[in-house]
Amino acid sequence: MRGDATDPLTFVVDAAGARQRIDVWLAGVLAAAGIDVTRSSLKQWIEQGSVLVDGRTVKPSARACVGARIVVHPAPPPGSDAMPDPTIPLSILHEDDDLIVVDKPAGLVVHPARGHESGTLVNALLAHATIEQESPEPGDDAVARPGIVHRLDKDTSGVMVVARTARAREGLKALFSRHDIEREYRAVVVGSARDATYDTPFGRHPADRLKFSTKARGATRRAVTHVRVLERLAGGRATLVACTLETGRTHQIRVHLSECGHTPVLGDKLYGGRVRDRELAEIVSRLDRHWLHAAVLGFVHPVTGARMRFESMLPESLVSALEALRRLGSTSAGDVAGG
Repeated sequence: MRGDATDPLTFVVDAAGARQRIDVWLAGVLAAAGIDVTRSSLKQWIEQGSVLVDGRTVKPSARACVGARIVVHPAPPPGSDAMPDPTIPLSILHEDDDLIVVDKPAGLVVHPARGHESGTLVNALLAHATIEQESPEPGDDAVARPGIVHRLDKDTSGVMVVARTARAREGLKALFSRHDIEREYRAVVVGSARDATYDTPFGRHPADRLKFSTKARGATRRAVTHVRVLERLAGGRATLVACTLETGRTHQIRVHLSECGHTPVLGDKLYGGRVRDRELAEIVSRLDRHWLHAAVLGFVHPVTGARMRFESMLPESLVSALEALRRLGSTSAGDVAGG
């Protein structure tokens, strides 16, 4: 919901609302009144007695009757346990009343979690701007990650969008759910990659709970990554690729490149292991992260409808590693048969 308004709101059910579910009818009239509230928050208000129909509490599934007087006592969203931290620098590419687009550095965790209760992007954002927080369903940890609608791994740098308002959050979540987002990454992989599309099941690794896999038993989620070769490096021992996502599963690019392409991301300790090539290993030792960068993010603004597209420049550490690989031998993709 926008703003801090928690004053009671009164509505009278008209003929159009007759026999509709209370939660459905209220969602419509609140939206028409310019009040942004998620369905989960509205359901929670009704269940906790913050919505009265003719002075009585009801269930969300109760039916509206013409002439019924409905009083809504908006509940303030729960506060995040995350503390604002103004000492964490932010690189902001765009900011408006509804969203913020940031250029995340490698090494910065996106939101608080076990082992990373502070020092995250969320802590920095809370110190920078007001972010409306949602009322999560029971068992949901949404309160720990206000504004976050997608994530980048700790050691992945690049562009990401954060919602400031409830309606922006719901709109962005819908865009990601429909895969109506332009997302392109740059990666350097060990080995000779090829142009390919990986369309696989995706789930938790059967043996290692820290990892994900295309071989997970009973996996029902689908992951799709399009890989395009940009440049052959180090005499064919490494490849610079562009990865375009249709879906956004955790570790998706890293898993697809290592399991399906057999070309793990350079420096990826979780999915790539130790690099045996001495010259590549030397470059990895100086890199101290994996070579993966979220270069492009494009979407339609969920509130204004404006088309937006942002690009993130490669950080210096990735540029240095790329230049070192080029010194070992480089060929453009256009000069490579089948590349």
